[in-house]
Amino acid sequence: MHDDTSLTVGRAKRVLTERVAPAIYSAASPLQVDAHVLPGEPVPVAEGLALDYEPFEVGSTWGPAWGTTWFRLTGTVPSDWAGRRVEARVDLGFDINMPGFQCEALVYRADGTPVKSINPRNQWIPIADAAEGGEPVELFLEAASNPVLLDYHPFLPTQEGDIETSSPEPLYRTRRMELAVFEPEVFELSLDLQVLCELQAELPETGPRRMRILQALDNALDRLDLQRIVATASDARAELRDVLASPAEASSHRIAAIGHAHIDSAWLWPVRETIRKVARTTSSMTELIENDPDFLYGMSSAQQYAWIKEHRPEVYARVKDAVVAGRFLPLGGMWVESDTVMPTGESLVRQFSYGQRFFETEFGIRSTGVWLPDSFGYSPALPQLMRRAGFEWFFTQKISWNQRNVFPHHSFLWEGIDGSRMFTHFPPMDTYNSQLSGEEVAKSTRQFRENRVASQSIAPVGWGDGGGGTTREMTGKARRLANLEGSARVEWQHPDAFFDAAKAELADPAVWVGELYLELHRGTLTSQHATKSGNRHAEQALIEAELWAATAAVREGFAYPYDELDRLWKLLLLQQFHDILPGTSIAWVHREAAATFAGIIDDARDIADEARRVLAGEGDREIVFSPASVAGPVPLGAAAATASGPAVSLTERDGGYVLANDRVTVTVSPEGLITSAVDAATGRDAIAPDEAANLFQLHQDFPNMWDAWDIDRFYRNRVDDLRAVESLSARIVEGRAEVTLERRFSESSLRQTISLAPDAATVVLRTEIDWHETEKLLKLAFPLDVQATHSEAETQFGFHARPTHVNTSWEAAKFETSMHRFVLVREPDFGVALVNDSIYGYDTTRDSTDAGVTTTVRLSLLRAPRFPDPDTDHGRHVITAGLVVGATPESATAEGIALNAPETVVTGARDVEPLVAVSAEGVIVSSVKLADDRSGDLIVRIYESRGRRAAGTLDVGCAHRSIREVSLIEDEIPDARTGAAFALTPFEVRTFRIVR
Repeated sequence: MHDDTSLTVGRAKRVLTERVAPAIYSAASPLQVDAHVLPGEPVPVAEGLALDYEPFEVGSTWGPAWGTTWFRLTGTVPSDWAGRRVEARVDLGFDINMPGFQCEALVYRADGTPVKSINPRNQWIPIADAAEGGEPVELFLEAASNPVLLDYHPFLPTQEGDIETSSPEPLYRTRRMELAVFEPEVFELSLDLQVLCELQAELPETGPRRMRILQALDNALDRLDLQRIVATASDARAELRDVLASPAEASSHRIAAIGHAHIDSAWLWPVRETIRKVARTTSSMTELIENDPDFLYGMSSAQQYAWIKEHRPEVYARVKDAVVAGRFLPLGGMWVESDTVMPTGESLVRQFSYGQRFFETEFGIRSTGVWLPDSFGYSPALPQLMRRAGFEWFFTQKISWNQRNVFPHHSFLWEGIDGSRMFTHFPPMDTYNSQLSGEEVAKSTRQFRENRVASQSIAPVGWGDGGGGTTREMTGKARRLANLEGSARVEWQHPDAFFDAAKAELADPAVWVGELYLELHRGTLTSQHATKSGNRHAEQALIEAELWAATAAVREGFAYPYDELDRLWKLLLLQQFHDILPGTSIAWVHREAAATFAGIIDDARDIADEARRVLAGEGDREIVFSPASVAGPVPLGAAAATASGPAVSLTERDGGYVLANDRVTVTVSPEGLITSAVDAATGRDAIAPDEAANLFQLHQDFPNMWDAWDIDRFYRNRVDDLRAVESLSARIVEGRAEVTLERRFSESSLRQTISLAPDAATVVLRTEIDWHETEKLLKLAFPLDVQATHSEAETQFGFHARPTHVNTSWEAAKFETSMHRFVLVREPDFGVALVNDSIYGYDTTRDSTDAGVTTTVRLSLLRAPRFPDPDTDHGRHVITAGLVVGATPESATAEGIALNAPETVVTGARDVEPLVAVSAEGVIVSSVKLADDRSGDLIVRIYESRGRRAAGTLDVGCAHRSIREVSLIEDEIPDARTGAAFALTPFEVRTFRIVR
């Protein structure tokens, strides 16, 4: 036979697009449209329904950026449509390629009952399955005119990302608002054709299965009268019946499909719009659940459920019913899908505890696994935290975005820094927004790395990011792909069931050790410094508020502010969403985040201040409260202020200055650079010979795409060393030696104070920067005389070691990496650390000369991308860092904590003994609080910080009946260890309940 493949495929695609799809609706009748444009923010539904409406002509423009227009649609079902399925079709000016990224609406009936949402890929509204002629129709649409920011030419700077700067001009033009007769048989034919066209494209070119599908398509199209589609659709479908009924091979890959929308809690829209996106998406998903008995929908983020409970209770009622029915599945067990690289360990614990508590309170269930499809890399501390919070599996797909290296597994065990392992799955489909296309389904089979020993993977199905979710077209495809020759088999399945089956068939899964580093989006460690600084300070403020409130509650009967602390933690956890904390949202989001962080910090400090006053009592002594377990006159307690150590000296030398105490001598050049930092104990100079540290470096920073997200490696090819200094002066202030310098560069300026305190091994660098750059990256470089094979950067509850070499493509890809409060490079007997109060990104390089090896560590301070916020980071920033000379893991940890948790002086009458103390080196008290169950029990969390075994005792400073270990989220543990003695393995985290 001649090869007519291209002819058949071209014929099928054109008929489907130009004849069958338009015939899904066979008759139409226009609706009467009235509208009301809100002048400001959205209003409650009841208020929207009661607005005064004015006539609106279809074809007119509507909707300025971020506006809300309420439409009222009225009409009557024509009498000759009786018994037919009738739907409303509404096109608000949609672009079918932009679901979730442009205008959308939630549809209500006149009584306030939600119907479903409409968006570019879901433009229909159900009226009646069997309509009655003359039946009246009245619908209300709350329409959001959200601007398209990620357009066909993406990443262009725009002022539309903030309501304060966006245009008031209408963005959209309505095209259609009508009643129409829906033809189910034509709709089913369209899906038959689509599934078979997509399937044949993935089959062997001349294989018999493909040939028989092509012949069936030709036969079907021969039976289809293109002028009588409705009348002949059944005849055409009959020709396709056999090829659609042919069962899948016994060895075919199995896909566990789950309805999904991945609604970003903020990104290219503000939080207030996310609240409405969640309501819109969940209303459509409950409608789909009601009409498809097999469909399952999964949604993460307890915060999103809480939003609709508060703001759209009428939608939440339907969601709750669907959860009870086992069809709407709360996933992930977290408050939001957070970033996992930058939050503290305590913040991740609270993500789990608040998420699981909400799901249990509202639905009586707990999530079994952690669902994080889109965060920008995953901390190596996470496996332990998930296990100790009671989770059994982990899901993501983001690592498939790697620029260079292809991850070698899809189902595997992920091992963290403490040795904990978590069963993990990446979908080989490489998406969390599957449409169940033939290409995606075939990709799952083709790419699955465990094909030798396993047979199944997950597919999150639905339009996502901006919401929308699964469509009836997707569920129709799933029915056809359930058991279809040549395709993987698709079944709607709870992720728990998938993971149970995957574990059962993978008896000896591969193991990946260490971080899941995303070889992309490295700029997220630096973009929007104000957001990152606010996060760091808010986290610490809440930990201190809990510590002092718990201490005052136990000691003085202080009323522990449970509700207020819950409120503040939930606000903080929202800001740690993976597009807020990483700095990749629109200006509106980051403006609100800065205000939210400021409010959290103020309110948490008010709690701490009040508790400290109660503890100190009335008096005139200066009492020093120490919020850390590794610093202060009384760690985790308070005592009278003591005199500082031996005095520092400050001398002028060769136009610069020398600062010295009994532990370190620091030389500052006339350019304000640190040319020497000698450790008194060893005589070692931390600074490499003929090099200068504290060097600000300005790079051009214009990545190929994803401006706020990415730093591309070629940024290093162009750099300006900022050596010119406008002024340099020095003085002794309150016992500290200080050198102050000022620099101007490009469009910006900075003022820096270099200080050394008595008995300190840390040189503190406080820098105020007035930043007005465009597409630039500011680094602070420290060339160190240390031959380090690894850098050791703090992560949650420990640190993570990364090679300083680039032997393989995996190391070469890590040219920008993450840290928390410190990064340390060391030889066996000498090390240098850099500590900070608001920095998360750094890079490390090694150079070798005859004089030895220089390890250069550079802190990433500020960026200036122009998308999605065209004025990213413009303004004033204060960044404090410290150079720790002669550092070890213990001292780096202690200095990092001390910089971020400074002591507070209160005037009072008495010292305060700590509620808890630990008698073991390297063991840190992470949290002291009252139990979430409000029993009054004390919760104490500790961790081993050095990567070594430790043993000791938990010393409790109050009357108590028992001490027992509980989970991270304060659940009871079977056969829990009891008593005050403990033994920790490297980086182990333990949580204790002390029953008073």
